Amino acid sequence: MADRFDCDNCKESLYGRKYIQSDDSPYCIPCYDSLFSNTCDECKELIGHDARELFYEDRHYHEHCFRCFRCDRSLADEPFTNQEDALLCNDCYCNEFSSKCVACDKIVMPGTRKLEYAGSTWHEGCFVCHACEQPIGSKSFIPEKDEHYCVSCYEDKFAPRCTRCQKTLAKGGVTYRDEPWHKECFVCSGCKTQLAGQHFTSRDDSPYCLKCFGSLYAKKCEACSKPITGFGGGKYISFEERQWHQPCFTCTQCSVSLVGAGFFPDGERILCRDCHNGL
Repeated sequence: MADRFDCDNCKESLYGRKYIQSDDSPYCIPCYDSLFSNTCDECKELIGHDARELFYEDRHYHEHCFRCFRCDRSLADEPFTNQEDALLCNDCYCNEFSSKCVACDKIVMPGTRKLEYAGSTWHEGCFVCHACEQPIGSKSFIPEKDEHYCVSCYEDKFAPRCTRCQKTLAKGGVTYRDEPWHKECFVCSGCKTQLAGQHFTSRDDSPYCLKCFGSLYAKKCEACSKPITGFGGGKYISFEERQWHQPCFTCTQCSVSLVGAGFFPDGERILCRDCHNGL
């Protein structure tokens, strides 16, 4: 008995019938079209295996359905424009939507490269830097009033300069005392660590990280000898030219906290009431 040769979908015999092989499986023509054919975006019918199919922006069309929305001209072999999801031949587009280049006052034809900005249109070659007069094309540009500059020319003409290195500050940066700085140039006057994004303070108009400021200028805690900066909400106690971190302000003899309590100085020592009374 001969081996069966059936459609992989409907299981009907394919002997003597046309079929299409897909992914190593055979299909009769009706099954192949129903399983694998795309739907025409215009007429909503399947595009059969033997029909010429056109594809545009994730949409599929029969050749005879791919036509100008206005004049019904076939666009299969013609240049066209997509205007608000309507396909238009060049003639219809020019009649309804063509704009003029603000530089040369000539029509910007469909299919030609153009630039649009702030409601105006330019031919690609007409959109030039106001300073160097070179075409900007697809490069970045910066508007200044009614003029446009390439980034290099704008930086030379308008961009602020870093207070430290005097090079242009194109983007980002830090403002300190109303002056611009590159992030990498704004550093601690002591250890040269970058200060952008962290707490810092200043002395004599020079910025310092908290560690350097505490080491160089802050008063020292009488108990632990570490700097008292007062930053970050840290509280401290001051008495007769001496200072303590709040947690360090304890009785010299019994170590009980003296914060908010009475205390008695005894030379270099400070004592709670009980220890003082026991002397």
